[in-house]
Amino acid sequence: MRSMSTAPVAKKVPFVRSFHGDEFQDDYAWLADKEDPDTLPYLTAENEYTEQQTAHLESLRETLFDEIKRRTQETDLSVPSRKGDWWYYSRTEEGKQYGIHCRLAAENDQITPPDTKDGAALPGEVILLDENAVAGDQPFLALGTFDVSPDDRLLAYSTDFAGDERFTLRIKDLTTGEDLADEVPNTSYGTAWSADGTELFYLTVDDAWRPNQVWRHTVGTPADQDTVVFEEPDERFWVGVGLSRSEAYIVVQTSSKTTSEVHVLDARTPRDDLQLIAPRRDGVEYSVDHQADAPGRDERFLVLHNDDAENFELATAPIDAPADWTPLIPHDPAVRLSDVDAFAGHVVVHLRKDGLTGLRVLADGEQPRDLAFPEAVYTVEPAGNPDYATTQFRLHYTSLVTPDSVFDCDLETGELTLRKQQPVLGGYDPEQYEQFREWATAPDGTKVPLSIVARKDTPRDGSAPCVLYGYGAYEISMDPWFSVARLSLLDRGFVFVVAHVRGGGELGRHWYDDGKLGHKINTFTDFIAAAQAVVEAGWTSVPRLVARGGSAGGLLMGAIANMAPEAFGAIVAEVPFVDALTSILDPSLPLTVTEWEEWGDPLHDPEAYAYIRSYAPYDNVEERPYPAILALGGLNDTRVLYHEPAKWVAKLRAVGAPNVLLKTEMGAGHSGPSGRYDAWREAAFATAWIIDIVGKAG
Repeated sequence: MRSMSTAPVAKKVPFVRSFHGDEFQDDYAWLADKEDPDTLPYLTAENEYTEQQTAHLESLRETLFDEIKRRTQETDLSVPSRKGDWWYYSRTEEGKQYGIHCRLAAENDQITPPDTKDGAALPGEVILLDENAVAGDQPFLALGTFDVSPDDRLLAYSTDFAGDERFTLRIKDLTTGEDLADEVPNTSYGTAWSADGTELFYLTVDDAWRPNQVWRHTVGTPADQDTVVFEEPDERFWVGVGLSRSEAYIVVQTSSKTTSEVHVLDARTPRDDLQLIAPRRDGVEYSVDHQADAPGRDERFLVLHNDDAENFELATAPIDAPADWTPLIPHDPAVRLSDVDAFAGHVVVHLRKDGLTGLRVLADGEQPRDLAFPEAVYTVEPAGNPDYATTQFRLHYTSLVTPDSVFDCDLETGELTLRKQQPVLGGYDPEQYEQFREWATAPDGTKVPLSIVARKDTPRDGSAPCVLYGYGAYEISMDPWFSVARLSLLDRGFVFVVAHVRGGGELGRHWYDDGKLGHKINTFTDFIAAAQAVVEAGWTSVPRLVARGGSAGGLLMGAIANMAPEAFGAIVAEVPFVDALTSILDPSLPLTVTEWEEWGDPLHDPEAYAYIRSYAPYDNVEERPYPAILALGGLNDTRVLYHEPAKWVAKLRAVGAPNVLLKTEMGAGHSGPSGRYDAWREAAFATAWIIDIVGKAG
């Protein structure tokens, strides 16, 4: 075999991909076959080579891991949320990888949650599920659902021990603490209970890993007696199931990237037929919540929709005429309405305005009130609010310098009460750091927002190293967030920048539309413009600029590596969607058909094929001065299959890219290692590589 001081060389097996008159030589297509006798040995050799090439960083990795660990309050509790007669919360214990889910009996009329700021376990708690015990000796664990029945008697939970997001569903009797005999394999995310806790609705997937069926399970009966209550035949649509916040309705939503349809079912009569809210119309998206009657107001559905409302409006609909929508918050082209939470006497709307998140409270009979927050760059979003009748609204607030903070908002007065802020040990002082909102100018003149954080003593003379992070797809916004691991970079003089490129949703629906389908290249040129802007502003210099992104953000990394390799000193691509065209051409793969509304349909549309072909990273690798690249993948990933980064790295090596590393997690999936200590070590690995690379840049 080869010496590990020499990069692995993947074998070449001639294969020609031919579509629409275009022929593409794909010498590494064989890597998509896990059964090929050379596939796993090749991935193993790459891991060994990466370990050898980074062996000199072992001490730094340990230092970084210790920094994360020392700054983290390892034994800690979340802020309890009241529902019915119980306070629900989760906690962690020092030395244990996973969380422990608990509840505590509530006193009558107790509104204020128990104090958890010291991190101590609460006396009298009942452990609902200890993930550490569930995981046992398994190297990976993820939960797909954690759902307590409305009568507080049963817990539905599902587990994945491989990272492939195929879950086994179980039901636990919370009175005895024992699992029932009920067990359903191969389920997807999400469940919904009937009102009396005798029936449980869950999801399964088709061969392409698309949630397409809703099943009804009667507690205490074998899974082979379960009944399909809804099936979605259109391969563009994914199905979800859940309860309305009032717990009065089971809600089945089926959605493509551009269209949706909702059915509901009275949770008191779970064997009735589903009721359609409004039939699907191409391009119309809507979601539904329920509000029971109250003094001066009839029972109603709340419908958030984009019918002739690009940035969505909130409407109401009578229970007996659910397709008759009357505006409650009319469409505002400057405000993107993203979600709605219904309470007995209030409605809380999650929105975006001026590139920032926000919350608007609508109390019955009162004028709407937008909650105000102090920082110029921040993120605010709803937290766990399981109690429908509450007058307190739980929210999370954070920024690039403010640790995650849990507030309760009095829905009558708007007063905010801080319940807990994420502890950062070791003397963290937010006053030592600054955050900024700056703008880059894209080639077409569009202003692209940048969120920037650095220590106040960081020079702006081009000497500081910088990490530039981006995503840019699915209308997912990279809103500012606090990171304990990031402090290890900032305290070493790094600048951290988030480029809010088109394809995300930061500036409303148009921001998304301008970065998808035939406008996708805007995502890449926005990011390159952001790189140029931070250099021109003196935040960093090209050799000390590291680009980073994952999944669809990994596609961004691969594209900018081809389009502007000279603009970056290094690139970190995590679970990168770099063989995009090959994957989108194969409708048997997970996600492909539903993705056609995001990227285009290259299988049937020659123009879409040519456009994706023009930017797909793997297709466009050729001899050029690539920067250093670290690619991270997961063997059991069902979203971006492991062979995409593997093929990309093999081809980069073949064209002479000088410093390319591949690390594949052999027992995990899209989200990487599941245990918190394992995740910290993964963070330390990438951080050490970044520090080393910019150090070599001088």
